[in-house]
Amino acid sequence: ERTLPNTLSVVGYKTAVIGKWHIGLGDGHINWNGQIDKTPLDVGFDESYIMAATNDRVPCVFVAGREVEKLDPKDPIEVVYGGENPFPEIPTGKTNPELLTKMRHSDAQHFDTIVNGVGRIGFCRGGKAAEWKDETMSEVFLDKAKSFLKENQDESFFLYYALHQPHVPRIPSARFTGVTNKGPRGDVIAELDWCVGEILQELKKLGLDEDTIVVFSSDNGPVLDDGYNDDSVEKCGTHKPAGPLRGGKYSLFDGGARVPMIVRAPGRMTPGTESPALFSHADFLASFASLADNTLAPEAAADSKEQSAVLLGKDLKGRESLVTEGFGAKTVVRQENWVFIPPYKGPTLFGDKGIETGNSKKPQLFDLHADIGQRVNLAPKMPEKIKALHDLLKSIHGENPPTDTNPETVASV
Repeated sequence: ERTLPNTLSVVGYKTAVIGKWHIGLGDGHINWNGQIDKTPLDVGFDESYIMAATNDRVPCVFVAGREVEKLDPKDPIEVVYGGENPFPEIPTGKTNPELLTKMRHSDAQHFDTIVNGVGRIGFCRGGKAAEWKDETMSEVFLDKAKSFLKENQDESFFLYYALHQPHVPRIPSARFTGVTNKGPRGDVIAELDWCVGEILQELKKLGLDEDTIVVFSSDNGPVLDDGYNDDSVEKCGTHKPAGPLRGGKYSLFDGGARVPMIVRAPGRMTPGTESPALFSHADFLASFASLADNTLAPEAAADSKEQSAVLLGKDLKGRESLVTEGFGAKTVVRQENWVFIPPYKGPTLFGDKGIETGNSKKPQLFDLHADIGQRVNLAPKMPEKIKALHDLLKSIHGENPPTDTNPETVASV
């Protein structure tokens, strides 16, 4: 598949990913103790420095290029997901809760192997010399990002700087511990903000700030309790992380997939412009390809739409339609101001997270211009609109609809 980094590489850009990856490594079994096949280097990145999985999963190590950094060959890594602990000599949060010195789990999956005083998902032994320290991870990634900018300041470059905060477990550095009154979640958000500021300052220091497009966004909506007891719910108080939007991370409602995005492009757009345009992260591929004078054929761009004018604030409309996805491959279609959520089986609430799923036995239709909080279901009054949007969703899926959705959806509609 065509990717953004390999598309930019073709026209001379140096590309790098630094930070949280969490979309897969290897091809089946991963050889953590040698050369890892199928890494970011195989999808167009020239440089890659990432965590092996994500903050809350083993192995808790950095992967530089194709190898685990600082791995002692005399202490090889073994990783198993699921089932019972195959390494009984290795403590887990379930068997040895007294060793959970940094943070305790709040669900039934963040209590496997303990690393740095925190239970993680999955079982792991070995690789002790390579283990990260959560408290220093932000600065490790930040330093790597700054180094890439310095080394490529005379080249065209694309840096995907994937911040790991505020993903759980939320463990701030000593510099940011206690700087807010919102507990670890507030502290790591403050740390994230500092990291972004450091990148902007580095660009200015290198004389690149007026000639670099910077995009800040998120991969999903907010969540408070996401597996660890960190007082995030209690200390959030009356603040609503998703603002007026309904739902949050995992949800079919807009709180799940409608996220903030800030674009900084000096000299190419009017500062302070607020845009209501409908835009998808998938559109970065075709849009940045166009800005780099490497326009893609529609078949190469797949689901990506060329929307560079939206990024630069010149088109305030954007896409006509967009498909988004909630937990379990359940899809939603938006067209202009209308959002249609087909009927789906399942609970109405992610009980341990306090987030509405969006599941309902009946179709749901919302007019976002009049009802951004998706509180008034207009489906019973507008059967023709429901049918039109259902047909649109079906046509977009084509011959490969998601397999995990409710098989009775069509009949229900």
